[in-house]
Amino acid sequence: MLTAEACIQAERPSRYLVQLCRHANSINHKILHLHAGKAQARPEMQHVEWSDTDGTLTLTWGRCTMHAGPDTLTVRAEATNEENLQRIQNLITRNLERFGRRDHLKVNWQRPETPTVQGAEAG
Repeated sequence: MLTAEACIQAERPSRYLVQLCRHANSINHKILHLHAGKAQARPEMQHVEWSDTDGTLTLTWGRCTMHAGPDTLTVRAEATNEENLQRIQNLITRNLERFGRRDHLKVNWQRPETPTVQGAEAG
């Protein structure tokens, strides 16, 4: 599974977590009411759940988990391939930066360091 993470400094991280999850949940209902067989530019939201401190978006592209701390919103995107990971990152970035434009919210994704795989040791 490929992953990327963003730690976003914010005065109200819980507000952004809840707003993003509510938005995703409302989009999910709209998508479900569209005509069957129509091509979708957006991913299908399979499941959305949240509290004031944690949230999960499960999409056809992968998954996004969030945690709101005292002054930081931590967002983690997971997908099985690079294209879908980038799609999730773009979707989350676009929405969070739009919601937080007054607070100048910026989302900067980081990829975790991948451990180097060492070959078989000579015996």
